[in-house]
Amino acid sequence: MTPTRRHDVPLTAASVPALWRLARLDFDPVRQQRVLLYPEGVVLLNNTGGAILELCDGHRSVAEIAGILNDTYHCDVTADVIEYLSGLVERDLVRAE
Repeated sequence: MTPTRRHDVPLTAASVPALWRLARLDFDPVRQQRVLLYPEGVVLLNNTGGAILELCDGHRSVAEIAGILNDTYHCDVTADVIEYLSGLVERDLVRAE
């Protein structure tokens, strides 16, 4: 089963992302790496990807997530966050309202 497609609505700074209901973040002890698990597979995450997805709680907007990460990385990552999450929306692993 795949989630409902929301590709027709572009992700913006005002969008509020959350993981698809059947996806979850986890840590793979064998790979020593954060992963995004879903019924059909797994996505290996780098530190930045994991940090972005940890903040996707269905309450914070993309702008709020980017603001937190801007402070962490001391640079403007808004465009990168939008691009990363847009790719996951296209793969139906993240939904955005």
